[in-house]
Amino acid sequence: QVQLVESGGGLVQAGGSLRLSCAASGRTFSSYAMGWFRQAPGKEREFVAAISRSGISTRYADSVKGRFTISRDNAKNTVYLQMNSLKPEDTAVYYCAAGQYGSSWTFYNYWGQGTQVTVSS
Repeated sequence: QVQLVESGGGLVQAGGSLRLSCAASGRTFSSYAMGWFRQAPGKEREFVAAISRSGISTRYADSVKGRFTISRDNAKNTVYLQMNSLKPEDTAVYYCAAGQYGSSWTFYNYWGQGTQVTVSS
């Protein structure tokens, strides 16, 4: 089992940057692909980015491509989401997840509690 704890959320102006971190417990972190999802008020949870177990492969939602970068450090059991050029529509609760590599939330078995990101215009 994996426990995930996100951090790094906050309030930022449009055009700014934030770096989210997700720390995982346990010794099997490198056995899991990792993903970031987000959910805005009144909307469904949506895929943001995913990274394979080794970190070689990554995948992004079209809405964040070129602005967000997912990375992982298997030695530190941590996955990151660097978010640049933030827009008000990026405002949401961001969740990290562990599971199989893919863009559907159904691929992921373990979820963090979420961290709020608010982008002001």
